[in-house]
Amino acid sequence: MGKDQQYYHWTDVIADKIIRVKGDKDKYIIQSGITPSGTIHLGGFREVITADLIRRALEKRGKNVEFLYIWDDYDVLRKVPVNLPKQDMIQEHLRKPVFRVPDPYGCHETYALHFEKEFEEDNKAVGMKATFVYSHERYLKCEFAEEIKTALEHTAEIKTILNEYRRKPLNDDWLPIFVFCAKCHFDKVSKIEWKKGYDVSYECECGHKDTIDFRKDGIVTLRWRVDWPMRWHHNKVDFETAGKDHFAAGGSVDTGLKIQRQVYKTEPPVGVDTKDFYEWIGIKGRGQFASSTGNVVTLREMLEVYEPEIVRYLFAGTRPNREFSISFDVDVLALYEEFDRVERVYFGLETVNEKKTQQMKVAYELAAISKIPDHMPYQPSYRHLTMLLQIYDFDIDKVIGYFESQLKSDFDKNRLRTRAACAANWIKKYAPEDFKFTVQETCQVTVPEEGKKILHELAAKLEEREWTDKELHEEMYVLCTNHEYPSKDFFKLAYNVLVNKDKGPRLASFILEIGKGNVAALFTSV
Repeated sequence: MGKDQQYYHWTDVIADKIIRVKGDKDKYIIQSGITPSGTIHLGGFREVITADLIRRALEKRGKNVEFLYIWDDYDVLRKVPVNLPKQDMIQEHLRKPVFRVPDPYGCHETYALHFEKEFEEDNKAVGMKATFVYSHERYLKCEFAEEIKTALEHTAEIKTILNEYRRKPLNDDWLPIFVFCAKCHFDKVSKIEWKKGYDVSYECECGHKDTIDFRKDGIVTLRWRVDWPMRWHHNKVDFETAGKDHFAAGGSVDTGLKIQRQVYKTEPPVGVDTKDFYEWIGIKGRGQFASSTGNVVTLREMLEVYEPEIVRYLFAGTRPNREFSISFDVDVLALYEEFDRVERVYFGLETVNEKKTQQMKVAYELAAISKIPDHMPYQPSYRHLTMLLQIYDFDIDKVIGYFESQLKSDFDKNRLRTRAACAANWIKKYAPEDFKFTVQETCQVTVPEEGKKILHELAAKLEEREWTDKELHEEMYVLCTNHEYPSKDFFKLAYNVLVNKDKGPRLASFILEIGKGNVAALFTSV
């Protein structure tokens, strides 16, 4: 790409930076990862989706890209998440690597595998394309033996780097490794001694002691601050980012950059080296995610109310260094409306300025799960769906039948079914009470005589002819004027009879959606 190329979307800026810094390569490696120490919430998902969006930006430029997602499942389980079952069982296994802890749900071989497979399955739905790497497998195969030896040979240099940011210097006998006991599998090991070369001796609290060759026995791992830059080096990573906490002065990014350059003699990835961090996100009304307190929302829960494309769009349309909150209130409707507008801009049905047009088009392309249609797809209104679903008692097939004449492709049909299912979930789980209603079969309220007269007359008018939304709306005001009946009281009365509530959807369109014959019969019966 030329230096004068103007980019308006953040993924294009970062992709161009990767190519400029790392040069033209046969393959670019993007890396991300997390410890599966519990439910993977949307805070962790932000790092994953950021990397995947940059993968797409590079592929758009014709580049061959591999996205490595590292499961740090050789990490120690340090505490029991409050939202998990079998708390006592998990407590007994604290200080073991997470891949050796039993699954508290009993459906997978291990604790780690339960959360790994759950997350991997959910990510398929949002079009993420990654190679999943399980750290414990690589360590057990002794794949990092040479890098461990290099770290041990540079122990003094690593200590100097780490001590630069510590108030209390590391102990004289500190080593950049720790050992999991081969007998009990806990990390309650003391008296670790490097015998030079590949030999390490250790003693465990359980009484077991041994001297092992870490080319043959994969129980030796690097400490986190060394392991991370080691993997940048080993995997030849071109891009990786992290949350802003890692970029704090003296944090794991600062020390990692120095360790990779000074110990492993290679250059770090773009992202960590260029301070392209991502901000934290939270839940609207509940603050930032916190696994320890159970304040989490998973990707699976988000997909209950948001289409996969809209999940991708939310992150593609927001710069990674911008904080935001995931909403499950009426903001859900606004986000669907925003996405539909972006789609109309993409297909040229709405116009905005050049910069905004380019940003929207790139965000829309990055949001796509499958091939983008050649023509503008049908956009069922999420708000309209929330009304129809309740009118049809949440029968999605009936709702789809309502739109049948407007669906021109399989894409339209699949979108409608997905969007209708999301709208149904939102109504049942998150919608405010004033969005919820049940159409009454019989009148549940006492109607005054003057109210009966105006409802009976409206019922007769409904049966006279076909009405448009606008015409019926105007006719109701005419009736109120003729009967000298306050319009505010009339609308309240109509909603009382229709849904046994004081408010509801816009009355004229609501009556027509229910069916003028059904409404006429109900109004006549009062």
